[in-house]
Amino acid sequence: MADENTTVILGIPIPSTDPVFLGIVGVHIVFGLSAVIAGAVAMLSDKGRGGHSHFGTIYFWCLSGVFVTMSALSFMRWAENYHLFILGTLSFASAFFGRTAARRHWYHWPRLHLTGMGASYIFMLTAFYVDNGKNLPLWKELPQIVFWLLPSAIGVPLILYALFRHPLVIAFDRSQRKTARLASST
Repeated sequence: MADENTTVILGIPIPSTDPVFLGIVGVHIVFGLSAVIAGAVAMLSDKGRGGHSHFGTIYFWCLSGVFVTMSALSFMRWAENYHLFILGTLSFASAFFGRTAARRHWYHWPRLHLTGMGASYIFMLTAFYVDNGKNLPLWKELPQIVFWLLPSAIGVPLILYALFRHPLVIAFDRSQRKTARLASST
């Protein structure tokens, strides 16, 4: 239920009437929707240079915007939102880790990149559902624990499947074994 200190937008109560807070929420929503779309396109694109890296870069920078706006919103309502700050920090840190692993070609970088970026997306969706699930059609009928667990219940098996079955990871492992054999034979 909305009270005099709540603004309702598209049926979702925003716990403030402060124009600065609402402005940050608006920017946060734009960055968040853009990150969700760019992340999904990057995940579904052929890997390598081109669509995957282009949309992955957009995802990373939109997530950076989500992180900045989330931080401001969390600090403005710390007692109610500290858990969202933790989820947002984990999401951004995971994406930073995954992006850095790929850019610097760390040892086993495809697995590190896949795990970091996948975890980032899971944390981002978890934060969204924890904060908004209780106001969404169909979702509002579910217990709160579902908002915390469902993104991981779907995302973690997909990440594990990709870690063991994705052609890029398999090809990378083969090339690493071949390089190791060549190095040991000399």
